[in-house]
Amino acid sequence: MKASKQLSENLQKVLVDLIQLHVQCKQAHWNVVGKNFRDLHLQLDEIIADARLFSDQTAERMRALHAVPDGRSATVAEATTLDPFPAGLVSTEDTVDLVVGMLEACVGTMRDVHDQVDEEDPVSADILHTFIEKLEQYAWMVDAENMAPTAKLGAAQRKKAKAS
Repeated sequence: MKASKQLSENLQKVLVDLIQLHVQCKQAHWNVVGKNFRDLHLQLDEIIADARLFSDQTAERMRALHAVPDGRSATVAEATTLDPFPAGLVSTEDTVDLVVGMLEACVGTMRDVHDQVDEEDPVSADILHTFIEKLEQYAWMVDAENMAPTAKLGAAQRKKAKAS
């Protein structure tokens, strides 16, 4: 099968966002500071590894369809939907918000192109399903760092929980 221009362009959109996700999360990884630094630092490593893997899978799928991926830095910077990560040291709280925004933007791109991709190439759509599932899971897990609990334990429940 040979990808149409539309399929090539849609997969290219996914590719640039995944490359940018990898690069921006690496920037966050190096410059995050504050409470729960280590946990977020390590979690970013997981996201970075998957973003690199997913971008490679996307580019290789494009080549299998005779499309030409473009991962050059100028192309990525020009075409990505992800907002830039700020320079300098960034608090864990702000890093969480920024990373969740990047993950959601990346997923948004995949969801935007999904139906068109699926019409022409269900195999590529299946690959996008896998990426979406994992990136949405990461967004939930990272976002949980800044979430407030909604359950209120009474003194007896707290005491029982500590005892067990």
